[in-house]
Amino acid sequence: MSRFRSLLQASLNATKRALAGNLEDLVPPSEKYVFRFNSKEELKRWHLYSDSEYGGLSSASLEITDSPNGSSATGVFSGNLSLDVNDGARLKISRGGFCGMRSKKFDGYIDLDSYDTLALKLKGDGRCYISTIYTENWVNSPGQQEDNSWQAFVHVPKDNWYIAKIPLARYLPTWRGNVIDAELEMNPSRVVGISLSVNAEGGVPGARSGPGDFCVEIDWIKALRMQN
Repeated sequence: MSRFRSLLQASLNATKRALAGNLEDLVPPSEKYVFRFNSKEELKRWHLYSDSEYGGLSSASLEITDSPNGSSATGVFSGNLSLDVNDGARLKISRGGFCGMRSKKFDGYIDLDSYDTLALKLKGDGRCYISTIYTENWVNSPGQQEDNSWQAFVHVPKDNWYIAKIPLARYLPTWRGNVIDAELEMNPSRVVGISLSVNAEGGVPGARSGPGDFCVEIDWIKALRMQN
């Protein structure tokens, strides 16, 4: 009889462990790292772009900081914004003034369907930056093969670490940097890329703007579930 009770108890314990594991799968953690800027290997997952591709004179770099006293390293996105353009450029724009860093194509997708907020830990220069989420294009028409893009402003206070929490519902659909008036719904389960960019002009009131140097330090990007 005692052997039967032992077998029964072992079976119940195994069932509880299995159920607990299934519940963890069904209810993801309340936060999820998307990127951590703590190594040079991490920076290889990103590429830079700027108006220099179209005849502008802006420039950007993405580097890793030293980590003194045992502190973790962070990424530094910096450069110079210029409104000038190169007269001899093959692809001509009328005015420059933008730089960005974008994650390279994932091997598959990032599924953020269980989360409602994107958070970025930043230390900046008082400028307004643009956070962009790229999702798989739901309509693969011949005229639009690009990913869908969704953008939100991020005003980064100067000199102090700041965690910007942006609800996914606040991201607006855009086409080549311009907000479009269309009934579109983001598909957070099919995220194909993320970027952070800066423009010399525009942004939110009170933010630093205009041509010149820019610099923002990045610790991590996370997905959060703020609503239960």
